[in-house]
Amino acid sequence: MNLVIDWGNTRIKAAFFDNDVLLHQNSFSTPDELTSFVENKNIEAVLVSSVNGDSKALIGELNLAKVVLLSSATPLPIRNLYATPKTLGADRLAAACGAWAIYPHQTSLVIDLGSCINYELVDEHGNYLGGVISPGVSMRFQAMHQFTAKLPTVQPSISAKLIGDSTETCMQSGVMNGILAEIHGFIAKISDKHPSCKLITCGGDAHFFEDQINEVSFVPDLVLIGLNSILSFNLKTSIN
Repeated sequence: MNLVIDWGNTRIKAAFFDNDVLLHQNSFSTPDELTSFVENKNIEAVLVSSVNGDSKALIGELNLAKVVLLSSATPLPIRNLYATPKTLGADRLAAACGAWAIYPHQTSLVIDLGSCINYELVDEHGNYLGGVISPGVSMRFQAMHQFTAKLPTVQPSISAKLIGDSTETCMQSGVMNGILAEIHGFIAKISDKHPSCKLITCGGDAHFFEDQINEVSFVPDLVLIGLNSILSFNLKTSIN
């Protein structure tokens, strides 16, 4: 059984895989919660993706023989063509690998709707071509409130009016319909070059838009799936 750990700034996500099958996942506030959770589990190998410098100490506590710490030097199941690989976020890289795991030998576009909106493009040859970073839903609402004198704090709406009839609904349209137009615009431009491109959405804000994007697959665990594909690739490479 494989264990993959996605250690972010505020939460630690962990998932167990049997080969490519996701068995179980959970989220933790502290490393101690994680170590207690995985204690006495039959774990064969682990991959850690971390923005936290204490990841090596965590691995030491888990006491596992086969450990992969994700970095820009880690072998990947795809070819990374990013011009500055050391600056590429691990979540973006994992999402691209997850797309390749789900749609091997097909071009795919990931739309990760989190704090930022990240677009990741992988071609049919397994080349990660790069992507786009755009402000996310909450970031756009916060920016309008913080950088103006009178615009209020507004919550997102899953069914925002196209033409608002109040300051609140105008702001909701600007953010929600603006993001939707952005998404459709990128899809159209990329589809011109890659007509059979597969679309995948993930991230905490994907539910606002998934029903308004044609032929899209919603894969909430895409990053974890990608991390597991990286771990599996490294295990096979080490055997060969």
